[in-house]
Amino acid sequence: MDNSISILGLIVGADLVVQLVMLILVAMSVYSWTIILSKKKILIDSQNDIKTFSQIFSASKTLDELHAKISIEGAMSRIFKSGFDEFSRFELSDNQANSERAYRLMNTSANEEIESLDKDLSILAMIASSSPYIGLFGTVWGIMHSFIGLASVKQASIAVVAPGIAEALIATAFGLFAAIPATMAYNRLSSKIGDIHNKYDAFVEKIFVGFQRQQ
Repeated sequence: MDNSISILGLIVGADLVVQLVMLILVAMSVYSWTIILSKKKILIDSQNDIKTFSQIFSASKTLDELHAKISIEGAMSRIFKSGFDEFSRFELSDNQANSERAYRLMNTSANEEIESLDKDLSILAMIASSSPYIGLFGTVWGIMHSFIGLASVKQASIAVVAPGIAEALIATAFGLFAAIPATMAYNRLSSKIGDIHNKYDAFVEKIFVGFQRQQ
């Protein structure tokens, strides 16, 4: 391979359309990593919130005691408080109806928290699915441009078209560079959000039972 040909040189010398495709893919990659890192921190905070709240829940003898101990900052506290406030609004004479209203409200709050965690994951999925095709478009365009230029050359050889094809293939590499981390992160983050959702549901069921036992 000719040592004078470098990746940077191929990028700089690429066709304008191919360069634009590369720029778009770099921007998509940076944006996806921004989402990945911020979402990872949010999920870590959510898992810590579940752990902290579970410890307070286990140490509380009654739901009134639990309500007195918690703050409103975490998702688990917001879910519990939404149900507790609804349950406490009415007389205990209709305990079953109160419990069911509180249960529905806690489920609504839990779903809102999950929707918040899911935010921007659709963008990550879009980047994961579209990046390879955008890169492929750049590759096809670059190869087509190389062969069009080859038509004006009297003596064709691989050395003439090789740089152009190499430039075009870099667009595919950029597409994969953006798509692979986004795909892996999307699957991993979705799995973690699913685990958190299951914990929210289990918690809501426990509190519902606690409401039904209130006298």
